[in-house]
Amino acid sequence: MRIALTLAQRGLGRVWPNPAVGCVLVRDGRIVGRGWTRPGGRPHAETEALRRAGALARGATAFITLEPCAHHGRTPPCAGALIDAGIARAVVAVRDPDPRVDGGGLRMLQEAGIAVELGVGAQAAEALNAGFFRRVRDSRPHVVLKTATTLDGRIATHTGDSQWITGETARQLAHLLRATHDAVLVGVETAIHDNPSLTCRLPGMAERSPVRVVLDGRMRLPLTHALIVTARDVPTWMIVLPPAAAENRARQDAYAEAGVEMIVVAPDGDGNPDLGQALAALAGKGITRLLVEGGGRVAAAFLAAHMIDEVVWFRAPCIVGGDGVPSFAGFGVDHLSDAVRGTRMSSETVGADIVERYVLHGQD
Repeated sequence: MRIALTLAQRGLGRVWPNPAVGCVLVRDGRIVGRGWTRPGGRPHAETEALRRAGALARGATAFITLEPCAHHGRTPPCAGALIDAGIARAVVAVRDPDPRVDGGGLRMLQEAGIAVELGVGAQAAEALNAGFFRRVRDSRPHVVLKTATTLDGRIATHTGDSQWITGETARQLAHLLRATHDAVLVGVETAIHDNPSLTCRLPGMAERSPVRVVLDGRMRLPLTHALIVTARDVPTWMIVLPPAAAENRARQDAYAEAGVEMIVVAPDGDGNPDLGQALAALAGKGITRLLVEGGGRVAAAFLAAHMIDEVVWFRAPCIVGGDGVPSFAGFGVDHLSDAVRGTRMSSETVGADIVERYVLHGQD
């Protein structure tokens, strides 16, 4: 199952709206077939593993990170393919919460006389596909906030100088983080100030660049901005407010001509795009894993709305002082009991920097 989970990770960021699944077929003590969900979600992991195993699949044990699908979509159900191939046993990490499956695949296997074991590697499998589960259950993506700060929690000096706080090795890891997410989001202020490309610039991984999303309620992003100019090369979406969409039709048309897709959402109580509606719209378009790279105000807005599931924090060994730009703007915490809390899941040294991963509590 560990091998199957490792294979499944290859699909992260490339298979949405499908889950990233891995499958390993074992017969007589050796692996006879391996598969993982391919870009775009097809073929499925089980189909690929069966193709590689051929006739050796008969009598084999299938180790699968997610319950095989039981419904007819663009391809026949994987549970049926496993039955037709004659496997003898299925070891499944976790049940698929999709209402079209949700136990149906397991029942198909059992009714065909195949021995089924559920729960092996369940915790790791649920963490791997947290985005798929979140989208199915809550109609929003799994949201990861990435921030890079000094030791005193600053993302820039008081003059706005921010390149580069962390070292080259940490920046490479940040690009790898983009490659494993379906979409990356920034606010318009960060987009204008930093002029980021938001692509994966690791050698040979340009095609792993995520969808780029700009939170820009009033359509302020210049038409000459790098994100707009390259929108036909890398999918680029803009979240805007209805008044902006109605009053600036010519500008909206210019964005569309450049290849930008507009997502119109209602305002929240402060007149900004409602984040709940924005995330629901992204989920409706198939996004399961969203990486937020916005500045302090966007980060604070997501935290205040209880919509950050994880934080990946890059920390550089330098201090710029209290007049630097904080990583989080204020979001109304009056008492320590109101603070957002989490659990540190990992910490590692990356070059001269440290990267920590936290799972936040109470963000449902």
